[in-house]
Amino acid sequence: MIHSTDRELLSILLGEEAQRYALYSLAELFGLRRIRLDQALRVAEEPFSYPLPNRLMAARELLRRALGETLADTSVSLASPGAVRDYLRLFLAGQAYESFLALWLDAQNRLIAGMELFRGTTTQTSVYPREVVRAGLKLNASAVILAHNHPSGQAEPSRADELLTSELKQALALVDIRVLDHFIVAETTVLSFAERGLM
Repeated sequence: MIHSTDRELLSILLGEEAQRYALYSLAELFGLRRIRLDQALRVAEEPFSYPLPNRLMAARELLRRALGETLADTSVSLASPGAVRDYLRLFLAGQAYESFLALWLDAQNRLIAGMELFRGTTTQTSVYPREVVRAGLKLNASAVILAHNHPSGQAEPSRADELLTSELKQALALVDIRVLDHFIVAETTVLSFAERGLM
């Protein structure tokens, strides 16, 4: 299947419905990038709807779970965080609202759980350090990777993002949980605070 075209692979997944989604990019089909309005109006039965079949969403969720298993079986390599970025794209990209999530890790940096902690509006979400600390203690985590999305499509961190990261780092240090990184997901772009020297 590695040499099959996108359309051939979509035909295997969607059958007769594949032709209907030929206008979409793969990133749009799997919800990694929001569908452009002009395409949605041409293809959707209702404007502004997300007209993708359950099979595509199921395929995306299965891929996210497979990446989660990989992270749980092996130590997270911050020198090459490709699997983390892929996991976060599948978790956060394409959402119309802001989400804040945590990837809780054990002492060997293996994934214990990835979970959405807070959900907000299209422009912001409220994050409460006490609740973040409580979640980490409940899972007996030794480290955490923080992440949130920017539905605007701009991955640049705001001053508020930097202050929140610092506050969470201090709060979690009090209970011996290390903050390894904070990622911002904006469509298919994933920005790392650690790589930017913001940690």
